[in-house]
Formats: sequence, structure tokens, C-alpha cells
Amino acid sequence: MPVKVFITIDTEEDNWGQYKTDCAVDNIAHLPALQQLFNKYGAIPTYLVNYPVATTPSSIEVLASFLNEGVCEIGTHCHPWNTPPYTEELGRQNSMMCNLPYDLLIEKMSNLREATKSSFGVTPVSFRAGRWGFSEDVARCLTELEYKIDTSISPFIDWTRSRGPNFRRASTHPYYFSPDNIFKSVPDGALLEVPPTIGFYQSNFRLCDVLQHSLKGPVVSQLGLLGMLDMLGLLNFHWLSPELSTGTEMVTLAKRFVKSGHKFLNMSFHSTSMLPGKSPFVQNKNDLTKFLNEIEIFLKYATENKFKFLPMAEAVNYTDKI
Repeated sequence: MPVKVFITIDTEEDNWGQYKTDCAVDNIAHLPALQQLFNKYGAIPTYLVNYPVATTPSSIEVLASFLNEGVCEIGTHCHPWNTPPYTEELGRQNSMMCNLPYDLLIEKMSNLREATKSSFGVTPVSFRAGRWGFSEDVARCLTELEYKIDTSISPFIDWTRSRGPNFRRASTHPYYFSPDNIFKSVPDGALLEVPPTIGFYQSNFRLCDVLQHSLKGPVVSQLGLLGMLDMLGLLNFHWLSPELSTGTEMVTLAKRFVKSGHKFLNMSFHSTSMLPGKSPFVQNKNDLTKFLNEIEIFLKYATENKFKFLPMAEAVNYTDKI
């Protein structure tokens, strides 16, 4: 079975790190250049749109044109601070969906789903929580709203310092799960988790994770040991993301995942990186050129190795082989 590649893009407002309800979405006008690159390699991105994007006519027009050409999927991505109803206090704590009460969560997620259906004429089945703030309650909302796939669980990452969840023990493979336990694989689970591809160049992921976290103490960090181990090729941690890795690093990570038996890869990044100055990762035109080049390096590698690009919704068609 050829390796399947998903490309999941948090498609959102320009206001990085600002918890406000009134948001510009100018970055969406820059997505055609990105989509043109995907089209060159037959890659099919999944644009996970949030409420400001799903309700702004100019951004709807851009994304609807891709959808009508059959070159993308539209899923959803919930930023609670700019998804109605606006009843909670805005701030870091409540920017994480996992910290909101169920009744408020279901209202927000229902409004996002309905706005997406109304704007694009499709019922979204793929979802990612804003700021990776996934939880059992978010999963329960997804099942109630008839979603099929989540891609919120970031393996080896502990978000508790940001008042979010701890995903260190999460699987790097796709798995079905029940909302009662988002980490446990169950064959008859209501949801399929397709995690973003995050891991190490080295073969023993769990041992590497323990070592990495043991070296994150304040004294050890000051010595720069993690950086030294990375340069020496002894402990290399990367995301399959052009925001956090170079093209060469993404290819090396993909090779490790494939060698270790992974049949699915999931590249992730933000739409805001297409408009310089709107994300921490792309600050100017030179950064943007480099950003697109890093993506192309990976796309070329995947194509040369006959990997199959798929929209996230199609992951459920291959679950018997996961």
C-alpha cells in the first residue's frame, strides 16, 4: 500500500495571538499561490476553516473556487474566542477549547459547522481544535455533530504551560477512539484520529521523548544540550511542517516514519504564513519564498516516491489497513 499524505492547513484570521472577536482575514487572498503549488504535484490540501474565514465573503470566494475545481477539502478549525456565542472571558485560559464547558462548546462548534455548510455547500467531516486544545468534551461535540475525523492530537507535545492538554503519550499512528478516552484505540470508535506527523529521526520515539523532556529543565536548557544533540545527530525532534522544519528535515522525518511502519503522513501549518508579517514563521518576502520552497522539496520527494496525496476525509476509506 502506498504511503498516504494529508496536508492540513489551519485556515484562519490574521490576528496571531490576539484573542478578539473582530478579525481580518487578508491572508486568505494569498492562498492561490499555495494552491497552485499543490496543483503542480497533484497534492490535495484540507483547509480547516475557522469562523471568521467561513463568514467573510472574500475568503469564501477564494476557497470556494478551489472546492469547485475539486482540488481541496474544507474542514473546520475552531478558535473559541472568535466563534459565537461570545459569552466567556477572553484570554489564554479560554482560548483552549478543553477549558470551556460542554454547553458552550457545542454551541460554538455548531455555529462553525453551520456557517461552513452555508458558505461552501458541504458538510465538514474533518476537524482540528484551535491551539491544539482537544479534550474528551470536544470529542463528544464532534460525535454529536457527526464529524468523522479529528487531527488535533499532537504526539510528544505537552501544552500544559499554555493551559492546554498533554499529548506526550499519544500515538503517532491513526486510530479510532471513543470520546470517553481520546488516547485509547478502539476498533468501533466513533472518531478517527489522524495526528500531525511529529517525531524523531531516531528509531525509539518513546525513549527519545523521555530523554528530550529530561533535558528541558532550566539548568540543562541553559547549557544548550538539546541543540548540541541535534547538531550531532543524536536527538533530532521535528514536525512535518514548513513552519518548524526545512524541506530536507521534513524529508528525513518522513523517511524515518515510513521506515518505522507508518503508512500515513500529515503535514500541518497555518494559512497566515502566506502573508508575511502575520505569523511568527514568515516575516518578509524572502521568508515566504523560502517557505514555499520547503513545501516543494517535500512535495517533490513524496511524488518521486509515489506517495498518494489525499484529502483528510478519505482517511476513513483506508481504516482497515491502519
